[in-house]
Amino acid sequence: QVQLVESGGGLVQPGGSLRLSCAASGFSFSNYRITWFRQVPGKEREMVALITIPGDSSSYADSVKGRFTISRDNAKNTVTVYLQMNSLKSEDTAVYYCNAQHIHELDYSYWGQGTKVTVSS
Repeated sequence: QVQLVESGGGLVQPGGSLRLSCAASGFSFSNYRITWFRQVPGKEREMVALITIPGDSSSYADSVKGRFTISRDNAKNTVTVYLQMNSLKSEDTAVYYCNAQHIHELDYSYWGQGTKVTVSS
């Protein structure tokens, strides 16, 4: 059974840091991209950062470049993708979602349940 479980969200002050985790299991990870998206009520979901498996190629939205870092850690039958978020701003407040999508077979796409990040003083 495919599972993507996000964790690590919470309340943080502007300028602070958080690390989000996405634990993925139940599918073959080869030739997948794992993407962090975020969504604010009333707005479209936007890509934040992605990483490919294998290869670890990464890409970031312009709004988070230099502040966020995506990385992954492999264990037996599980891949955990992290999103290290530094120098957080109020505009980073959103629900953050993890997505796994096959690079070639785009119908193979899985979502987590989301984790809420609130940046506020």
